[in-house]
Order: sequence, then structure tokens, then C-alpha cells
Amino acid sequence: MNKHPFDAAMHLEAAGSDRPDTWRGETSPAYWNMVGPFGGTTAAIAVRAVMLHPLLLGEPIALTVNYAAALAAGVFEITATPVRTNRSTQHWTIELRQTDPVTGSSSVVTTATAVTAVRRTTWSANESPMPQLDVVNAGPRFSFDNAEWTNRYDIRAARGGLPEDWDGAEAGGDDASLTQLWVRDEPPRQLDFASLASMSDAFYPRVWLRRPVRVPAGTVSITTYFHAGSAQLAQSGSTHLLGQARAHVFSNGFFDQTAHLWNEAGQLLATSHQIVYYKN
Repeated sequence: MNKHPFDAAMHLEAAGSDRPDTWRGETSPAYWNMVGPFGGTTAAIAVRAVMLHPLLLGEPIALTVNYAAALAAGVFEITATPVRTNRSTQHWTIELRQTDPVTGSSSVVTTATAVTAVRRTTWSANESPMPQLDVVNAGPRFSFDNAEWTNRYDIRAARGGLPEDWDGAEAGGDDASLTQLWVRDEPPRQLDFASLASMSDAFYPRVWLRRPVRVPAGTVSITTYFHAGSAQLAQSGSTHLLGQARAHVFSNGFFDQTAHLWNEAGQLLATSHQIVYYKN
């Protein structure tokens, strides 16, 4: 049976018995963005490296990824190191490196930190209920020009889809940067922590919605919080998630984005926060 494109993109091989924290992978053209790999898959690879580690304690609850430089097409190495293990939490540092084929020098292109934990059953409450939207009433599936990764997802906007007119007319109102969309892997795939990390970045730049000009933009840093364990993710199956994203401020070449992801049962699975660079 052929691998799902996402699983093929996430494939990592051990770098050797003398380097137990390090794996080798290769970028996938199936998840290419305009000038490099889709940042969501880079975050997913960081999750994958942690989940592969033989000393793993628990499951991911937090992940921060910093995109230090552009990841080039080709082979990379990723190192995931457990720097502190407590009774119920474990703290990780992650580093993704590439070797320049001309100079032979290795340099860091992505850094990350993660926290895994053993979850306990406790009192719980959700203060961010899912908006009352139905996937059957969402818009048609859309993709972005020159962004192959969007063809690997079924994305349907319920609100705040891509602008129809790129006229630069600034949108006003409290919800001017708000997008609500349904998203799942294409073809459908069982949800897990890696794919949830990737989908947390599956929103086009908020600046394009706030002021419809297709300016260059890219995530500098993203933090994702996982509010569900593997059992809840398994129950979510391969159906759509409802994603919601909005910005709070656009200032001096950077804007922020806050996102939520719910499954169709209304469970809040993840929230994410990122800072994005954009040109004027």
C-alpha cells in the first residue's frame, strides 16, 4: 500500500547508533510552498522526531518552532534532545540542520522546543466553544497559486476566504482579519499530533485579508498547544476540523495570528499563536 503523502513527507531515518537523538529526512515537493516547504510540515517533523525518541515521556502538550532560515529542497538532519524529565513532564530542544552542497558546511535552519506530559483525568472546562458552523454549508474547496501544499488539504472557507479582488482596499471592523474554515488531509488521513501541528498553520496570511495585497509574508515563530490526547485525536478520525484564525495587530512589518482548531464533535483540540513577517 502506498504511503499517504503526509506520512511520506514525515519519514525519518535514524542517523546512526552513535547519534540516538538525530534523524535524517528529506523535504517533500508535495508540501512545497512558494519559496520553501510549508511551515506546518516543518513543525510536524519536529513533533515526529520527539515522538520517535526512545526516552519519550507522555504526549505533546506544547511546541514552539522558530524558522531561522529558509529550508532548501533536499536532505536535512533533525535532533530532538530531552533536556529535563520530571515525574509527569518532559522538556525538549530540537534543531534542524542542512548541509550546503557547495561549501559542505552545516547550518541551523530551524530551532524548536517542546513539552510532553503524562495526562491525568481531572476537572475540565472549555471556554472557547466551537462556532455554530456546518461543513456542508462551507464554500468550495480552494488552493493557492504556487503553493503545492494546499493541494494536500481539503480547505473550505465558511468566512474570510481568499479575497476575490486584490485591490488593496483596507477592510474595517472588529473581525476584519477573521477566517473560519474547514480543513482535513487530502486524501483523508487519521488525525495525529503531527498532522494537528501542521493544520495549525493552514491559514493564509492575515495581512492578505485585512488589506488585499499579495505582499510577501512568512511565519517567523509559531507555538501550538495541544489540548487533546491521542485518544481524542483517534476519535476525531479523518473528518474535517473547524479552524479559526485572526490577527490582533499589524505593526512595522510583523503581525500576530491566533488560531483554534475544533473537531466536528466540538472538542477544542489545539490553539496556536504565531508572529509573521510581511513586506509593505
